[in-house]
Amino acid sequence: MARKLFFSLGSLAAILLLSGVISILEYRRMSSYVSDLIASNIKSINLSQKLADLTEEYNHQMLAVVVQNDISIMPDFNIRYFNAQADSLKASFTSGAALPMVDTVSMSFNKFMQTSLKFDEVFLADSVDTGEWFFGTLQPCYVDFRNDMGVLNDMIHAELKKNSADFDAGFYRSIIPSVVSVGAGFLLIMLLFYFTMVYYVKPICRMSDGIDTYRNLSRRYGFTFEGDDQLANINNGITEIIEENIGLKKRIKALRGEKSEE
Repeated sequence: MARKLFFSLGSLAAILLLSGVISILEYRRMSSYVSDLIASNIKSINLSQKLADLTEEYNHQMLAVVVQNDISIMPDFNIRYFNAQADSLKASFTSGAALPMVDTVSMSFNKFMQTSLKFDEVFLADSVDTGEWFFGTLQPCYVDFRNDMGVLNDMIHAELKKNSADFDAGFYRSIIPSVVSVGAGFLLIMLLFYFTMVYYVKPICRMSDGIDTYRNLSRRYGFTFEGDDQLANINNGITEIIEENIGLKKRIKALRGEKSEE
């Protein structure tokens, strides 16, 4: 009996433990993978914003030159730093879907930068109106760069949204083993309860009722059930004791009858 109960409870504990370990490992794997993707997306957003800010500041400084008509305040753009940030941006992407757009942004920036390098020549030329050149030639290049950068940012945000959704889906996938284990545990508990009631509680109650019937009505104890465990051994012992008790009562009664006849 103890072995059966130990096996039942041990099986339940093993299933719950195994499912818990699987859930933890699955959640850690999904969490680590998707967290890296989200961190990469956030890095891409920060880098793209930095590139946009650098270019915007450079454009505003050139506009200040046009407005103030002072070539001495012409800005010096750090093209090496910009290219380093652009390379970091390209390396931060976890999927190849946005890489063509990065190349498009690079082409737009190169076009804007190559055009801006003519600013000194245009400013010093008497035959060209600097303001008209700035707004008619340079600004369209800058607008193209900003538009391409906006498309790239939209792609990065879309990928971030997708990765966040994957994280949520991964979380729910990771808890499925826990849900299954709880369901399986509940089922095993119900089965354990059923078998305990059928094979242990009910026989004990019937043995108790048989003893009470024998005591109160002097009826034979006739409860039997299949099995070879301790409970069956107890039932056999009760049957033998009661049968011996019945035999003793008969002998005592017979002796009393013989004594009364004398």
